[in-house]
Amino acid sequence: MKMRILSFLLVLALAFGLVSSVSAQNYSFTLEQETVDVYVNDDGTLTVQYAFTFANAAGASPIDFVDVGLPNGSYDYSSIQADVNGNPLSISSDYQGSGSYGVAVELGARAIQPGQRGTVNVRVGSISRMLFPDDNDENYASMNFSPTWFGSEFVRGSSNITVRFHLPPGVKPEEPRYHLAKGGWPCEKEPTAALDADGRIVYTWQCGDAKGYTQYTFGASFPASYVPEGVIVRPSFWDMLDIDEDTLFGLGFACCFGAFFFGGPILGAVSEHKRKKQYLPPKIAIEGHGIKRGLTAVEAGILMGQPLEKVMTMVLFGVIKKNAAEVLKRDPLQLGVANPLPEGLREYEKEFLNAFKETKEPARRKALQAMTVDLVKAVGEKMKGFSRKETLEYYKSINDKAWAQIAAAGTPEMQSQMFEEAIEWTMLDKNYDDRARRTFTGPVFIPTWWGRYDPIYRGGSSMAGGVGSAPVSMGSGGRASLPGADFAASVVTGTQTFAQKVLGGNFTEGVTKVTNPLPKPTSSGGRSGGGGGCACACACAGCACACAGGGR
Repeated sequence: MKMRILSFLLVLALAFGLVSSVSAQNYSFTLEQETVDVYVNDDGTLTVQYAFTFANAAGASPIDFVDVGLPNGSYDYSSIQADVNGNPLSISSDYQGSGSYGVAVELGARAIQPGQRGTVNVRVGSISRMLFPDDNDENYASMNFSPTWFGSEFVRGSSNITVRFHLPPGVKPEEPRYHLAKGGWPCEKEPTAALDADGRIVYTWQCGDAKGYTQYTFGASFPASYVPEGVIVRPSFWDMLDIDEDTLFGLGFACCFGAFFFGGPILGAVSEHKRKKQYLPPKIAIEGHGIKRGLTAVEAGILMGQPLEKVMTMVLFGVIKKNAAEVLKRDPLQLGVANPLPEGLREYEKEFLNAFKETKEPARRKALQAMTVDLVKAVGEKMKGFSRKETLEYYKSINDKAWAQIAAAGTPEMQSQMFEEAIEWTMLDKNYDDRARRTFTGPVFIPTWWGRYDPIYRGGSSMAGGVGSAPVSMGSGGRASLPGADFAASVVTGTQTFAQKVLGGNFTEGVTKVTNPLPKPTSSGGRSGGGGGCACACACAGCACACAGGGR
């Protein structure tokens, strides 16, 4: 009887132990936030810093381990440090992720309990063999990196993920190239560019609707001269493939055939179509502090990324208002330029007028593109050290205030006077046409300089170039007036005519190629399992796959 009782207790103990073991694996949490800072050091190594904010689910097991995947085995184990909520933690080699390399962070007595949240910080001080030659430029070094992700069976909901690449010290804003985010990154695939506290260029990808169980890949390239030559890995063909030879032929043929004949052209066309209107270079988004005041309406339009045909119309209005030019002919557009030029013209206004001295359209268009490139670069220089976000909000408020004052004016005469003074600022509204029609419910008195813009009106006929046969009325003081909707239409139509007749269809694209050239992304591939893993599926010289994972 004693033996039977003893055997029963032993079986019960074993069963309890198995249940406890299974219960201990009941991980369920929300990865509320994951912030990753990747520093490319001047010696060619990487320093990676993670900040994971976990919210442990009620009824789940405590989060007692955090597995952090590493890109390769060339890391300094002694350089790894971790803490939770500021309390130091131990590092273990007992990595349970599915990737080949990684470490386990042991929370021990500081485990994140069910229903609680905590932030785990992990710093890997030195990882080598991470820089590869750029496929598109032998003088550039390339790197791709996939931050740690966790098993889909553990993570619930969305995650706010921020990835920052800090480029080597000394890299100039116009030199680096970012790679478009891959892996189904649900937000903007192009990063913002800024300067960090040490004056280093930093590319930032951020998304509040990312998934903590998904592998995303980010990358950048920069001149190889900023790191020692010997640290750039030049792998053989076989080194770049982490698959067996039996799989190589079929996978390689399918991958390369599909990419060459279908993927490349399609993705290239989509990317170029999206980017060709984005003439602002990444360096114009370099963040500082405070508002850059004193920009003209034209410069504010550049900062806002307004269509260049609208910006050019604003410049045209500006030089006409300053008595520096008048329109001699609308189609094709010919300007009579004052000689001598009046004082107080902006540099971009002088370049604009010089462009119209060119009698042949190709030469004029080329000169206007050069003028626009100089203008974009000048705005970028003025924005150094200032916050782009705060500055944009400031100039948007100027636009809103101008419209509010015009709308609140007591008489059409007062409305028209305010509008004449602030016409360029009002044009910064992306819905200019609709707003003008809603604001000008009565007549609009023609600006005093309008005759220098419209040669037909100057000759005493009705408005042309957008209004057609709309009658011009004479108001108080002998000033001509038009219905507000007709005048708004004339401005919009004039802008469209400028775009079609003067700039041509590829004008902005020509500017973009200089100010914001298409980045040269380095191809990389990867595979992901439940908790991580990495391989380069096709041969690519810039394929530095930093892999991650976490089984718990």
